Amino acid sequence: MDAVRVALLREALAGTEWLRTTRHFAGTLRTSVTRHGGGLLLVGSPQYEPWHLAAHLDDEAAWSGLPELSPTLVRHRVPDGVPAHLAVGLARLEAARRGETLLVVTAEDPGEGLLERVHDARRGGATVLALDGAGGDEGGDLRALAHDALPVPAAAELDLDTVQHLVSAAAGENAPPAPRGRHRFLDRLARLAEQLTAPPPPRW
Repeated sequence: MDAVRVALLREALAGTEWLRTTRHFAGTLRTSVTRHGGGLLLVGSPQYEPWHLAAHLDDEAAWSGLPELSPTLVRHRVPDGVPAHLAVGLARLEAARRGETLLVVTAEDPGEGLLERVHDARRGGATVLALDGAGGDEGGDLRALAHDALPVPAAAELDLDTVQHLVSAAAGENAPPAPRGRHRFLDRLARLAEQLTAPPPPRW
């Protein structure tokens, strides 16, 4: 989803709680990674790997000038022969320490194994944030572990993928210092055009 589609989506959502809640959560994410500077870890569930969010945060990190937003994707299963940046396993969560931020994205009950690793990360001092697609009581334990959480119930007007787009875009847009008004919008479009005409080698 590009910047124009995000803008159209926001226009359609004007007056709803989703704009406020996604921007609030994005602000928490941005503040955590920039204030502490310890790195951003991103993990999903065994059934749901947040590839698209990883890619979008990586883009936002480049466009906004906030390298702290570029995540390390932590995986439940690491295939043989993958590049080093795609070969980070769950043991990385046990090593999480103060200053690091852990963003957990789940589309279902996270399961006891993941919850134990998240608890390890929090106990080590990491800031834990959660995008909880389970929504109801299934995600209660994850939300209890998180310092901040954004539930996305199954019955919500938006699905989890769309909410991830809104959060990643807002996290990059809120980066200070930033030009105001029309200049800010034009700068963002210029960066988007540069990416489209001369794309870097794909990271994910």
